[in-house]
Amino acid sequence: MKVSSGAAAVLLVCALPISAHAQPRPAATEQDPLARARALYNQQDYDGAIAAAIKARQRPGAADAADLVLARAYLERFRRTTDRADLVIGRETLTMIQSARLAPREQVELVVGLAEALYLDGLYGASAELFESALARQDAAGQASPALTARARDQVLDWWATALDREAQNRFSTDRGVPYTRILTVMQNELAYNPGSAPAAYWLVMANRAIGDLDRAWDTAIAGWVRAALAGDSGGSLRADLDRIVLQAVIPERARMMAEGDRDRERIAAELRAEWEAIKKDWRRQELPTPTSAT
Repeated sequence: MKVSSGAAAVLLVCALPISAHAQPRPAATEQDPLARARALYNQQDYDGAIAAAIKARQRPGAADAADLVLARAYLERFRRTTDRADLVIGRETLTMIQSARLAPREQVELVVGLAEALYLDGLYGASAELFESALARQDAAGQASPALTARARDQVLDWWATALDREAQNRFSTDRGVPYTRILTVMQNELAYNPGSAPAAYWLVMANRAIGDLDRAWDTAIAGWVRAALAGDSGGSLRADLDRIVLQAVIPERARMMAEGDRDRERIAAELRAEWEAIKKDWRRQELPTPTSAT
């Protein structure tokens, strides 16, 4: 999660995990190339995952599941190397997968892979549509979706909102509010379901700021700072991101809106910064995990 919408460029750095299904013993993983490919992918060893997936696809009945790991490993490697050949191979591999031969969770992972490929190709609006379908809590029959762990759901939610944010930057100014209204609705619903969702807390601030509701952006930033205590290991990163957007965007823009002149704007901005620091101090009773740099 990063400040965007003109304040800074968004850079998604978290690889979405691939489900490991059952948890095999290390020795069993070594003997099963598909399990090994999944494990290596989740360890962000994409070269190793590609090699293991190529080996796994030779096993009867495993080709489609192996191709899913293979395709997503190529996409992640593209994000590291920007070698477009990796993006092309990843995309072409995704198109060869027969989804009916995948387990239900893998079918959703396929949707995520397709969405990621569209995103990396700059097709942000189409990417958001696919990410949003992966976030559905129920399938067509009304059954609960088996698709995403809580961590993976948060990552897909962040990808989805970032894709809409990027799409908004490509729109005419009169249309930019539409994607952020979508983000507002989804993030509000997500927080009602999961009050500790770090991406939802962050993007609620971002969306309110983007549509010009700076008072609510301020309020939701304060609420997000407090919510960080519910966000587990993501709490520290959430607070770092909120601090960044409040100091770089919400306070300057809110001060400009409230002020009658340049001198007045500086005074109001200083008062808002002091208020923000006081709020952080009051609600920092328990330190949260320090965010680590993603690789």
